[in-house]
Amino acid sequence: MFASLTVLYPPQGIASARAAWRYSLEMIQIMPAVLVLMGLFSVWVSQEAVVRYLGQGSGIKGTTIALLFGTLPTGPLDVAFPLARTLLDKGASVRNVVVFLSAWACIKIPQELVEIEFLGLGFAALRLGWTVVFVALMGWTIETILGWAQRRRGR
Repeated sequence: MFASLTVLYPPQGIASARAAWRYSLEMIQIMPAVLVLMGLFSVWVSQEAVVRYLGQGSGIKGTTIALLFGTLPTGPLDVAFPLARTLLDKGASVRNVVVFLSAWACIKIPQELVEIEFLGLGFAALRLGWTVVFVALMGWTIETILGWAQRRRGR
């Protein structure tokens, strides 16, 4: 891909290859820590706890926990996907995993503090409020669509 891009558009091809190389190096540095954390999470957090607090029957409490759990980390979203897979494997609901990933992507405590500082408390609170509403709505919507698809396949 980079070769064909470089032939057609040399400056863009070289720039994209350099960006991909930098990103690959960054991921190589991050992945060992992610793998260790995933291993520790798999051992330390029981399947029963995940099902109880984030499973299908956890309701609004589970969604709130998933939302709060997603706001704590400050790392890149790439780190969240292995954790999300582990949560699904341990019995977390799709809704709560979507909420966790969405919160990780758009709601971070340090980010909120910067928003308050530069954009004001009113704007930050309004954006946070709407983000929480739409993150929860997105989790519910995706879970509903997947439920319909599974029921349809079951017919």
